Amino acid sequence: MRHNKKFNHLSRTASHRAALLSNMACSLIKHKRITTTLAKAKALKQYVEPLITKSKNDTTNSRRVVFSYLQDKYAVTELFQEISVKVADRPGGYTRILKTGFRQSDGADMCIIELVDYNENMAKTAKKATRTRRSRRSAAAEAPAAEAAQTEAPAEEAPKAE
Repeated sequence: MRHNKKFNHLSRTASHRAALLSNMACSLIKHKRITTTLAKAKALKQYVEPLITKSKNDTTNSRRVVFSYLQDKYAVTELFQEISVKVADRPGGYTRILKTGFRQSDGADMCIIELVDYNENMAKTAKKATRTRRSRRSAAAEAPAAEAAQTEAPAEEAPKAE
């Protein structure tokens, strides 16, 4: 029976899976965004988010614990010096998975996994699109009103220039 055995084994042995996730976590920390399959990205998300949480507390013990998972001192340094500072006020959810389609060769679900605070395009607050009210007036009826507004505008600007 498979009671309480939820994580994806990714068709690998335990040592191969640990090495795969460690290398992918190091790549994610160094490059802030990687492209991989959806199954690996979901497994990586569960693997790397506790490490980022651990990096918020910069102690010798937490560095040793994170290093035991990553085995890359440059990735550990990057994690503790830059990433932990940027996510200090975030209570969780440090990564985002964006689906990109299917791989040409075998049809695998592909995606991009990235650190949330490092995507400038998503970080900008999106302006809520306001819908304009639609009227049934014809374009011919609106044309004279638009011309009148254009002729009035230069008349208002001329006294300001003097």
